[in-house]
Amino acid sequence: MEIEKDIIYDAANRLTTDIYYPTTNTARGAVIDIHGGGWFRGDKSKDADLGQKFAELGYLTFVPNYRFTPNAYYPAPLVDMDTLYQWIKKSDYQFDHDNIAAFGSSAGGNMSVEMAIKYGIPAISWSGILDIDDWLARHQDVVPKQDQTQNFNGASAEINQSVKDDSFYKWFVTNYFNGRTDQFVEATPYHRVNQKTGPIFLANSLDEFVPNSGVLKMSDKLAANQIVHAVRFVAGTKHAKGYMDEVFDEAALFLSKWF
Repeated sequence: MEIEKDIIYDAANRLTTDIYYPTTNTARGAVIDIHGGGWFRGDKSKDADLGQKFAELGYLTFVPNYRFTPNAYYPAPLVDMDTLYQWIKKSDYQFDHDNIAAFGSSAGGNMSVEMAIKYGIPAISWSGILDIDDWLARHQDVVPKQDQTQNFNGASAEINQSVKDDSFYKWFVTNYFNGRTDQFVEATPYHRVNQKTGPIFLANSLDEFVPNSGVLKMSDKLAANQIVHAVRFVAGTKHAKGYMDEVFDEAALFLSKWF
């Protein structure tokens, strides 16, 4: 498999992407694979396994880095994905430039859904952070606290909470906004679902620290707008890439229906 690393897509912010070339003769499309990390940690190298998986299915796969706290806050990561999307659209890479999809886990799941809403492209979200304003309004008594036990620089699949952790969830979500409470509504994706939103595959564990309410509310909004989507709840407490082996084939099948 051919892999190019650290290709610059935003020189001004010194942002790079790794590119995994499809093992087939012709690319069936492109996938933007957005790593997780709560908008405060993470690196594109954590999704090397998924970059290879998508490439093996025939997709030209871009796994980017993006800005996160404390150097940048909402909406900087979303702006970075806009920059990447336009860079790919204008590129000379050999694939149908109308066939672009987004994948993301955790914070990346939020960002992939945002791209589906903005650009009408297919998206896959595993444990995406989708319920922001309503969840925070209903958990005002929760004291935010950073989790000190997780190795956020290690493999994403190892970042699996064994129990619900509302304090940690509230910490990294509010941290994304750097103390601004006026941005919660505009940053909650389901408020902006419309009839031009792309098809979305949503997955979540039934008992993980990312609340299921985001998936359910997103599904309601998608259905109300007649947007094709799939919802997959996984038993247990695993988070995002922790349940990759259980849902990857289903997510890949969903994606294959669009190109």
